[in-house]
Amino acid sequence: MQQSALRSKQIIAAVIGNALEWYDFVVYGFLTVIISRLFFPAQNEVTSLLLTMATFGVGFFMRPVGGIVIGMVADRKGRKVALQLIIFLMTLAIAMIAFAPTYAAIGAAAPLLIVLARLLQGFATGGEFASATSFLVESAPVNRRGFYGSLQMVGQSVAALAGAISGMLITQNLTAQQIDDWGWRLPFIFGLLIGPVGLYIRRHLEETEAFVEVRDAGLKKLSLLTILRTHTRGVLASFGLVLSGTIMYYVVLIYMPTYAKTQLHIPLTDAFIAQVAALLCLATLTPVFGALSDRIGRRPVMMAASIAYFVLPYPLFAWLQADPCLFRLAVMQIILCSAVAVGFGAISTALAEQFPARVRSTGLAMAYNFAVMLFGGFAQLIVTWLIGVTGSPLAPAFYVMFGAVAGMGATLLLVERHREEILH
Repeated sequence: MQQSALRSKQIIAAVIGNALEWYDFVVYGFLTVIISRLFFPAQNEVTSLLLTMATFGVGFFMRPVGGIVIGMVADRKGRKVALQLIIFLMTLAIAMIAFAPTYAAIGAAAPLLIVLARLLQGFATGGEFASATSFLVESAPVNRRGFYGSLQMVGQSVAALAGAISGMLITQNLTAQQIDDWGWRLPFIFGLLIGPVGLYIRRHLEETEAFVEVRDAGLKKLSLLTILRTHTRGVLASFGLVLSGTIMYYVVLIYMPTYAKTQLHIPLTDAFIAQVAALLCLATLTPVFGALSDRIGRRPVMMAASIAYFVLPYPLFAWLQADPCLFRLAVMQIILCSAVAVGFGAISTALAEQFPARVRSTGLAMAYNFAVMLFGGFAQLIVTWLIGVTGSPLAPAFYVMFGAVAGMGATLLLVERHREEILH
């Protein structure tokens, strides 16, 4: 009973800290349209948006660096140390954005401040997925690893939900001038709670048994090249699965408010309402599919997700384009977020099971962050460019379908370990 209570406390602490961490990262994506006017003024709206999206993507350049550095800290010094470091760095970055003067106040220094903050955010967030996932999966009983690992993605979903709710509240209750003057800062200021709350939560974590066993065994530390050479299949499978999931996530969730406003001329308020409904669905269904993966395995669940990513986007985007409105946007978002929930339910644990504990955080960080940097961080930029080049507002669907094909191939490489004891 005491062990069960301790495990529950560990999981709650990790998930809450993870949700607070990701809130600050995603809220920037939701407020892209507003930030573009204030920090990246240009001759036309498209150029301004592209500059803002590029800055969103710049943070992802630091994610592989942060992921590898913090992943090595997690594998050598412990998951707890890494998770506390991440919270501290993210607090500093979000404060820089929350209180940054606009372009009208300090000129070119304003976008530079935003870029620096995004780089620091990228470094911190790069270590979050691998460290939190390793912690959750290693804390779980063998027959519930899928469910426990899915809670990492629930944390991300709750973070996105909080960001969408904050965007909805400011667009509903403030005038356009109030939003531009000070309202846009409110979601970021709220995000500063990650400092005292996140640090307090993560100070009370206990190291996982898997890490303690590896540390006490005094095993020789492996270099990055050695990890790549000895775990090539795991790295490739992880990279492909993350590529597929991250394209779906950033197109369907992070980019959608901007797409609805600029391409479909749906008010931002309506876009955020649809987003909230879809994210509630995502957060609810993700652990269901995590638990399902404990029963039938990670591969069947991940393959079902990849097929859904391929089949659903085009007809739904076309249906929405035919009659842009809140109802159709909400229905599309709910259906696509249900598909995301299938993949999110199994992916964290599936990736963690590809690596033994001694290199789990580092191996996860490499595969995850390079895929997210290349295909997620610049998803908004790529999709906006594709729409401009093709002249078709359906271009986002083709990008998602490309990711789905990569996900199918990666699923075939996946080593199924859902019934094995976690590798130490």
